[in-house]
Amino acid sequence: MSLKDRISDEIKAAMKARDKIRLETVRGIKKVILEKETEVRPKGQDALTPEQEIEVVTQLAKQRKDSIEQYKSAGRDDLAEKEAQELAILQEYLPEQMSDDEIAAIIDELIAKTGASGPRDMGKVMGPAMKEMKGKADGAKVQALVKAKLAGS
Repeated sequence: MSLKDRISDEIKAAMKARDKIRLETVRGIKKVILEKETEVRPKGQDALTPEQEIEVVTQLAKQRKDSIEQYKSAGRDDLAEKEAQELAILQEYLPEQMSDDEIAAIIDELIAKTGASGPRDMGKVMGPAMKEMKGKADGAKVQALVKAKLAGS
């Protein structure tokens, strides 16, 4: 079952349960998926690939995280709480996130493989790292770990 089909089922379930926040969130996901599908149609693609669907949900989750930070800094805890609830719903559709230890192991492996030896070689490691961990790890966390490991080299 594609994410789009799963979202349609979730919309029906949220309507029946009268769960306003879940309904708004899954409708938002469906809206963005439909928009992305119209963008890729001229390229000969009928529907989004599973990777593209995960990208959409990842982007929405990142937006929620940014909003939470901004609302908290502005003292709007009510809006931050709503965004946190939406983020929790979005995370249900994302692959399980990797632990710091798993991320560090992959980074160590890539540093050894690429021969990176200092902060100037960060690009050599970040590209393959993000390709391998796409959707499974936060880019900022990966970047911080790569930076720390290369600075210590």
